[in-house]
Amino acid sequence: MSVKLSIIMPCLNEAETIGTCIKKAQAFLKRVKISGEVVIGDNGSVDGSQDIAKNLGAIVVNVEVKGYGSASRGAIDRANGDYIISADTDDSHDILNLDEFVHKLDEGYDLVIGNRFKGDKLKESMPFLHRYVGNPVLTFIGNIFFKTKIGDFHCGLRGFTKEAYNQMNLSTVGMEFASEMIVKASLLDLKITEVSTTVYPSGRSRKAHLRSFPDGWRHLRFLLLYSPKWLFLIPGVIFMLISFIGTFLLIYLKNLFVVEWIPLFSGLFLISFQFVIFYALTKIYATNHGLIPRRKKYNDLFSFFTLERGLLSGLLISISGILLYGFGFQKDLDIYQVLSIVVPATIIIVMGVQVILFSFFFSILGLKEEL
Repeated sequence: MSVKLSIIMPCLNEAETIGTCIKKAQAFLKRVKISGEVVIGDNGSVDGSQDIAKNLGAIVVNVEVKGYGSASRGAIDRANGDYIISADTDDSHDILNLDEFVHKLDEGYDLVIGNRFKGDKLKESMPFLHRYVGNPVLTFIGNIFFKTKIGDFHCGLRGFTKEAYNQMNLSTVGMEFASEMIVKASLLDLKITEVSTTVYPSGRSRKAHLRSFPDGWRHLRFLLLYSPKWLFLIPGVIFMLISFIGTFLLIYLKNLFVVEWIPLFSGLFLISFQFVIFYALTKIYATNHGLIPRRKKYNDLFSFFTLERGLLSGLLISISGILLYGFGFQKDLDIYQVLSIVVPATIIIVMGVQVILFSFFFSILGLKEEL
């Protein structure tokens, strides 16, 4: 008989609660009469969790690489179901009531996220900082960066199709695995929705594996690295606008400023230009390595911007800077006039050199597309 639903759970020393979680998963499968299985991704438990799971009829996969993401991927790779629902083994998820997850997958959604904020708000079910600071902030950032409308980015209770999972090509090993799944699904334009679910206080007596600040940073770092637009391009554009406005005021309203502001705005413009260059290179690298989905017009970029055109553009920019620099040596110029010419001219020369270097690096990254 083919398996329709696999309920997978990562595990690390959860002997106190894993049995309860497996029994709940099996009870759900029996109630809704779905052909299914329970798969445990064990991350090296030493408290007998594996034996408990095996004795209850669950499939146990031994995953050597440590981390929530590794354990989850190990279980998912072993799962046989067309649908997969992921839950934790600390007895905090409402495993008995997964009906809405299955219904949404039946409707054609690729990824269904549980929203703990829409379910019953039980006391001590989520730490204060997680409920009111960490999760809302990271969810807000994720929605802005990747144009999603998810209310709970980090709920571990979620359902997805095996086909969608294979498309996402997930690779993270830690807690940021939860963010990676939503980000990859969004970048691939998969159908995403959410359903309300209730989170309960953990049934274990030991301290949770989750570390608030280190794991929160891992999530934030992942969101930034997978969104070069927000990490490089938007800050670069902002800095560039500031430098343009500052330069305009220096030229036309110079009485409002002192001479020291000239190098500042010129340097800020150079920084903004570097941000834009880093955005372009990061975007190309991420696309070539499958971190970001390849757009339809991606290959056209290498036909339009060639090494020869880049070298010529950089050379012309540098020459214009050198010519401008020469005007700074004219006689009868005060110090303000000299700085107003020499400093921007220097920046233009440096920009030309950067364009030349960028062109070589860009062409190296594009060699794969030319072959």
